[in-house]
Amino acid sequence: MEQQHSVWLGSLRKPVRAAMIGFSGLTIALSIYLIFNSSIGMHEMIRPQGKPIVIVTLISFALALLFASLYLSDDRGLIEPERTGPFDILSLVCSRLAMLSIAIVVIVMFYEVVSRYAFNAPTMWANELSLWIAAFLFMLAGLYAMQQRSHIRIYVIYDIMPRWMQKASDCMSVFLIWVFTACLIYGGYNDAVRRMLRMETFGTAWDPPLPGTVKPMILIVILLVAIQALSNLIADWNKAPEHHSPADEIDEHEIELIRRTLEQDKK
Repeated sequence: MEQQHSVWLGSLRKPVRAAMIGFSGLTIALSIYLIFNSSIGMHEMIRPQGKPIVIVTLISFALALLFASLYLSDDRGLIEPERTGPFDILSLVCSRLAMLSIAIVVIVMFYEVVSRYAFNAPTMWANELSLWIAAFLFMLAGLYAMQQRSHIRIYVIYDIMPRWMQKASDCMSVFLIWVFTACLIYGGYNDAVRRMLRMETFGTAWDPPLPGTVKPMILIVILLVAIQALSNLIADWNKAPEHHSPADEIDEHEIELIRRTLEQDKK
């Protein structure tokens, strides 16, 4: 049954799900151990040298996120269109990673609020960690928006064009995206590599390597966005002309859920 609803994993769906559960359980168990181990704190989590338990925890956490992203990307959301190319798979996996990142940010901020106001023991790392995660979240969300074709587009003029002119406009848009990508990589490559090689830190008490990780990630993601834009262009090339209206923005599923909620409240 699961294989019938699989988007792309097919027979690998169950092994990926088992790996997700296994590594998630291992990560939780190791995290609980580290929480009650007073000699290891968040300072050591980004400086794991000489602490094998921290390294194992980080590897387990990374694998849990990877397999969770793979497994969750194998389900198509109610408002998500069918994937149109092989590169869409990478974008969908990154989108699920971004969705998981939101949950992690919420957990981090909840921990900070409880520590600060319930126990009068604010952390030195929650703000930096949430900024760190949010930086990757926003970039991956941009890649997902491109794959879903949900980025800002103005259809007033586009819809009245003949199909050949629409194709020309799409080609121009993708060309400009690639020009911007090339300029950004050309101008920022050396700086990004320099920051990454020395793992430049943020300069705070916790001192995470935000510049050393975020700057290279910006170049990587903008390149992925450009590739996704080209993939969209190829996939949409032979499509029939589309006409858009405000009704396209209506989420029928969301309206149905609201209607059911209102009916339940009346009862």
